Amino acid sequence: MKCVILQPSYIPWRGYFHQIQKADVFVFYDDAQYDRSGWRNRNQIKTKDGLKWLTIPVHRKGAVTDGIPINQIRIDWSRPWAKRHWESIRHAYGRAPHFDDYREMLEVLYSRRSELLVDFVVDTTIALAQRLGITKTQFIRSSTLPAQGHKTDRVISILKLLDADYYISGPSAKSYLEMEKFGDIPVEFMDYDYPPYPQLYGDFAGNVSVLDLMFMAGQNAGRLIWQPEGEQ
Repeated sequence: MKCVILQPSYIPWRGYFHQIQKADVFVFYDDAQYDRSGWRNRNQIKTKDGLKWLTIPVHRKGAVTDGIPINQIRIDWSRPWAKRHWESIRHAYGRAPHFDDYREMLEVLYSRRSELLVDFVVDTTIALAQRLGITKTQFIRSSTLPAQGHKTDRVISILKLLDADYYISGPSAKSYLEMEKFGDIPVEFMDYDYPPYPQLYGDFAGNVSVLDLMFMAGQNAGRLIWQPEGEQ
């Protein structure tokens, strides 16, 4: 069984969904430490004025937040961020060829008031994955598993708890995974080599939210993520 273990992220880019598509079981690593400078609560969209950050405000008390697990981070609803994010997306992509295909789904997602960041980003990611045609992957949160250890040991503990015999990871993990601990479990590192596609607003930007691809390519969006390597 192929397994991916990845921290939850807000409206991720297409490489994130490629890992979901390749996995039999996808583990949202939601009890990892929250990182304020990462992708847990933010991502970029492409606009006529360039790339724009969309950031979900969260409650935090200075550096103390750096030691809090992702699944304990609460959304700050004192600011109308959901309305603003949806307005930014509409203004940027309202004329994209397939925007209306996803309008209703996104209106529903942005109308929710999840207390926890992880609930909003996980539910949104699963909804987007389904619309990309990913239907066979099982989703689970690491916080529901009695995993032990830290770093590589914790990854291996999760794999053993799930009876996974194949691990798929992003390429940056090559610098910190202790490969000798995996034993006979093969480890595949992703190669993010994706073709460009027509975009609005000038030069191609490949690392924006997957929403950009979905609005531009519609039902062909999945093909532009995983079909280049011969997958279905």
